[in-house]
Amino acid sequence: MPVNAKHLATFILGAAAGVALNKYAQSEDGQKLMTDLKEKGMQLKTEAEGAVDHAPDYFDKLKEQLSDMLKANFPDAEATIDDVLGKKKITPLDPPSEG
Repeated sequence: MPVNAKHLATFILGAAAGVALNKYAQSEDGQKLMTDLKEKGMQLKTEAEGAVDHAPDYFDKLKEQLSDMLKANFPDAEATIDDVLGKKKITPLDPPSEG
């Protein structure tokens, strides 16, 4: 792939941005920004780890709430889903099937 003026200009602008960012990072304001970013990163990491730890409980609670909502608003939803999936619900009145 030949190098054209567009590629060269992109490279030069990228290099200039890198030099400017490095110079800013060396300044007092840049050091403060880096410290703030590190602190924020650690906070986000801690929150993410906490979310991972609490995810199973959250999804269990969500599943329970959804089940309760479906039972309250759609009382025959379980039977309909079983019909769609081809499951037959055995009731005490049904005789046991033989073989």
